Amino acid sequence: MGNNMWSRKRFAVPVAIALFAHVLTVAAAATSLNVGSKRFTESYILGEIIRQTAQAAGEAGATHQQGLGNTAIVLNALTSGNIDVYPEYTGTIAKEILKLDAVPSLAELNKKLSAMGLAVGVPLGFNNTYALAMRGDDAKSKGIARLSDLKSHPELRLGLSQEFIGRADGWPGLKQTYELPFATPRGLDHGLAYEAIAQRQVDAIDIYSTDAKIDKYGLTVLADDRHYFPPYDAVLLYRADLPQRLPKTWAALAKLEGTIDDAAMRGMNAAAELDGKDFASIAAAFIAGTATHASSAKPGFAADFWRKLTGPDFGRLTAEHLSLVFVSLVASIVIGIPLGILCARHPGSEGVILGATGVVQTIPSLALLAFLIPVTGRIGIVPAFIALALYALLPIVRNTYAALAQISRGMKDAARSLGMTPGTILGKIELPLGATTILAGIKTSAVINVGTATIAAFIGAGGYGERIVTGLALNDNAMLLAGAVPAAVLALLIEGVFRIGERFAMPEGLRYAR
Repeated sequence: MGNNMWSRKRFAVPVAIALFAHVLTVAAAATSLNVGSKRFTESYILGEIIRQTAQAAGEAGATHQQGLGNTAIVLNALTSGNIDVYPEYTGTIAKEILKLDAVPSLAELNKKLSAMGLAVGVPLGFNNTYALAMRGDDAKSKGIARLSDLKSHPELRLGLSQEFIGRADGWPGLKQTYELPFATPRGLDHGLAYEAIAQRQVDAIDIYSTDAKIDKYGLTVLADDRHYFPPYDAVLLYRADLPQRLPKTWAALAKLEGTIDDAAMRGMNAAAELDGKDFASIAAAFIAGTATHASSAKPGFAADFWRKLTGPDFGRLTAEHLSLVFVSLVASIVIGIPLGILCARHPGSEGVILGATGVVQTIPSLALLAFLIPVTGRIGIVPAFIALALYALLPIVRNTYAALAQISRGMKDAARSLGMTPGTILGKIELPLGATTILAGIKTSAVINVGTATIAAFIGAGGYGERIVTGLALNDNAMLLAGAVPAAVLALLIEGVFRIGERFAMPEGLRYAR
């Protein structure tokens, strides 16, 4: 009876801990606001305005998961509860999310969204519609002022963003409405499109009407003479329970209604893209009612790069990147070494196991991350860890198999003749003799993970990739390098540490014999 009581106590302790952790998680979720944003300048800024406004309300802590990706990824994060609110546009909600033919009133949108547990409100005051733009001199010389004029110029090269190409309210419908003669072009990141058109690599790009770089590059916005594009009034898309869960916070957010006109939004975009100001300071200036855009010269590239490299987020990003790399690597080791042993013990399984882990390596990393979001029901760290662990498997499995396969049968037979069990042979002979080869596989996986972990920032997992994603959105080379350089240095450091470790992986007697 005493043993049974002890067993029940041992069982009760972890259950109690799990329940307590669950209560803490629920309580934290109830008293925090998670804000999301898409991967372009305006969304970053609006997300930061929402976060700071909510934080100032004093009811709950607020976090901002920046640059989560396109509409599908951010919407999935919202419906799954990973975020509570993000800035969106009425045209996108109607056309892309609800698949409606027209953009109805907010009340009608809310009726449609209620089935998803979502709601829309707080129109911010500006309309950021899609448009196509050309270089001003080309548009004038070719006599192109309207979208319908493009039909007579099939020689033009289009540079369209990936999301615009795939959206229901984007390229497919535009091409049909205007009977355009162009084949669907290859996708181009929105942040790079302005540089491409300025360098005459493309002739027309899709733009947002509040983009700061329209005037900087002297572009002509083509008139939508057949009124294809719907209104894209900026609003907040949020979980329907948010006003009840955080009433004071919601009351503060509701005061943002009508406070941002087109000119103000262009000014804030310019402050980020032309003046190099960070999103947090731009949002703070807007909330304080001070100007956000000045014509002061930006610092030189070297000074700008060093400032961004050593920014206050460096410690946080480093910790996030290291955790992404090494926690996923540990999981890969725990799974990969036994799989490699299985391949060596049962040759018939080799093709299946190595084939499966090899196939994972062929899946584009961003596609795997996007696939894992609905599978796990989460964005951020969880799908990132799973993806990185899967990517790291192949070198570990392959090297473990190769290390054990190269040990001669005679050596193993000799060990068995001495009465050693298979487990003892594995632990005392095979694994020590194959340690350097196995460690080389682990090293390869670790270095691969350092680079692949930067992609995880596209789904809000943080790390150095957060700077790379922001740099792409702003076409900011200094910010790109501020994320890429630490990742490269980390990869070199890991390579060096493993090289030192390989010297001590060989059993001592064999090491000195060599």
